[in-house]
Amino acid sequence: MNTKTSTLLALALTFLIAPAFAKDFPKGSPKFEHSFRSVMSDAKKSGKPVIVVFSASWCPPCQAMKNDVYPSAEVQALHDKFEWAYLDVDDRSNKKVAAEFGVGGIPHVQFLSADGKPIDKQVGSSSAASFAKTLEGVLKKASETSTAK
Repeated sequence: MNTKTSTLLALALTFLIAPAFAKDFPKGSPKFEHSFRSVMSDAKKSGKPVIVVFSASWCPPCQAMKNDVYPSAEVQALHDKFEWAYLDVDDRSNKKVAAEFGVGGIPHVQFLSADGKPIDKQVGSSSAASFAKTLEGVLKKASETSTAK
């Protein structure tokens, strides 16, 4: 096999295998849905606010959040207060919803009410403590929104 062929083969394998690894989450991670429709259906049933993480396997800050922030002790304490989705921006089935929320940079974390209305968003990575504080603020906004109805 020549160098060009082996390089193309390695590149092709990377694009085939990388999406599979994108869905592997460390122990202690929240239960992520991989479909916007599914997570919104879950939220409608539970009444919980939604966290939609727009990410990619090739994005170092996204992978840092996936490996260090979402499964952290600070964030674990809040897992069951939300419905969670992890959407790969390279998956064509997520293009429409990414456009709907104006995803430009990633990680882009969109926070929604159980009925799908935007509450807040975070673009870029953060520490576990900072993200937990953001989640507390989102919960407060979500409860204010639901009691205002």
